[in-house]
Amino acid sequence: MKRMFMVMGLFVLLFTAARAQEKKFGMYAVGFYNQENLFDTIHDEGKNDFEYLPDGAMKWNGMKYFAKLKNMATVLSEMGTDKLPNIGASVIGVSEVENSRVMQDLVEQPPLKARGMKFVHIEGPDKRGVDCALIYNPRFFTPEKSFLQPYVYEAKDSAYHTRGFLTVQGKLAGDDVTFIVCHWPSRAAVSYYRERAGKQVRMLKDSISKANPEMKIIVMGDMNDDPFSPSMAKALGAKREMKDVGKSDLYNPWWNVLAKDGRGTLMYDGKWNLFDQIVMTPNLLDLDGKKDYSTLKFFKNEIFSRNYLFQTEGRYKGNTKRTHAGGVWLNGYSDHLPVVVYLVKEMK
Repeated sequence: MKRMFMVMGLFVLLFTAARAQEKKFGMYAVGFYNQENLFDTIHDEGKNDFEYLPDGAMKWNGMKYFAKLKNMATVLSEMGTDKLPNIGASVIGVSEVENSRVMQDLVEQPPLKARGMKFVHIEGPDKRGVDCALIYNPRFFTPEKSFLQPYVYEAKDSAYHTRGFLTVQGKLAGDDVTFIVCHWPSRAAVSYYRERAGKQVRMLKDSISKANPEMKIIVMGDMNDDPFSPSMAKALGAKREMKDVGKSDLYNPWWNVLAKDGRGTLMYDGKWNLFDQIVMTPNLLDLDGKKDYSTLKFFKNEIFSRNYLFQTEGRYKGNTKRTHAGGVWLNGYSDHLPVVVYLVKEMK
């Protein structure tokens, strides 16, 4: 009998110890989505937004605008739900939004309003009037500081104006995190101008890291370049493999998605590109293999995909379903697909 009680006591002790060693983790989704010309129907003084007015080339009216808002909110609300059902993304960077009015209209769409989503937007100098913004769930992310770092041209190009780098700093899951949301110069410009963007963002990132070495920095956006392009791989210093990420580098989990899997976020002439990327500083990585998740760490990444985001028939079958194609309104979504990364942190 005494031996039986000793065995039972040992079992209880081992069971209690095992339970004590169980760890719980929180998961947080961070995304990016190019909204493809999310304009309202009102002219903004000094901006070339005439194409998206009721009498403009796109015959942009209230019906089309609110259909666009509904479609965008549907996608934004579903991003991150593959791993976090009914929760979705904590933070989403967006590009090609006209102003704070459209951002307010966007977060007031039912699926985003139900989660209490808010936004950060700073008006930029782009001649068409398109900006970057950051949407966030205040349950998980608390912004503390935001500013728009301008894209600086050389003197000979001073007449040009384009999107700056929206920088938002705050707390995500208790960690200091900076999000830098980008929309680099288009492919109408030569590579040099995107490389210049990469260098400027790297300098911005380095200055933030110097001020606070514990700061985790996530750079996201429509870079108008692939992961292996000089602007990303060299100018920004976003590496393909974790083992190659140095102290001042970033990790780019999208390189192999395109290079190995052949998947991208937008299609041109039947070929996928992966212009929409989310890259991160090494303090978000488990570089030493210690599996220390006491602070936020990168878990995995995905291109967000749903059947409704694609053309199902016609000449462009299999391509992304855009708002317009050939001047015809399709009541679609965007020429880009969204991207998502998942971060995890041990819960105390």
